[in-house]
Amino acid sequence: MKRRLGEGMTRRVFSILLLGAIAWFAPSIFAQDNSQWILDQSTLSYHMSHPMHEVDGVSHAAKGKGVCQSGSCNFLIAVPVKTFDSGDSNRDLHMIEVVRGADFPMVVVRAQFPESELNQPWIHANLQVQFAGQTAQYANVPFQRTQQGNQVRIQGTVPSTCSDFKITRPSFLTVPIKNEIPVHVDATWHKQ
Repeated sequence: MKRRLGEGMTRRVFSILLLGAIAWFAPSIFAQDNSQWILDQSTLSYHMSHPMHEVDGVSHAAKGKGVCQSGSCNFLIAVPVKTFDSGDSNRDLHMIEVVRGADFPMVVVRAQFPESELNQPWIHANLQVQFAGQTAQYANVPFQRTQQGNQVRIQGTVPSTCSDFKITRPSFLTVPIKNEIPVHVDATWHKQ
C-alpha cells in the first residue's frame, strides 16, 4: 500500500534534509581560518639613480602585521622616513626635507591579496602606499614567497616614482635624478 505524503509532511521532510545538509557543510563554508601575521624582520631599500651616481637607502625599522580571513589577506607595513640610511648623513637629511618627512614622518604600505596565494611561490598584491603626503596605488605587484620553518619570507619590488608622490626630483649639477625610485622589500613574517 503506497502512501502519499501530504504537502505539510513534504515540507517538513525537505526542511529536515536542508537543515541536515547545512549542518554537514556549515563547518567548511562558515569556518574561516582567521590567521594573524607579525613582521619579524625586514629590509626596505629605495634606489635613486643619477647620471653621476647611484644611491641606495636602507631601513630595517619597519613594523607590520597582517590578517587573513574570508579568503582575503590585508597586511600593513609602516616605516619611519628618517630610518633610511644611504651612507651619507647630509644626503639623508636632504632626502627627508625633499619628501616632507617632518610633516609626513611615516611610509605606510597596505597590501591586499587572495588568501589562497599564501601557499603559492608568488603573491600578487594590490598596494596602497602613503608617502610624502600622497597616496599611490599599485595593482598586481608580484612578491616571491618562500617558507623557512615557521616563517614566510616575501621579496619583491614596488615600482614607485617621484611623480607618484608629487616629489620634486632633487638635482645634482642641474641634472635631476631619474623619476623611478623602486623600493625593494625583503620581509620575514610569522603566523601568530
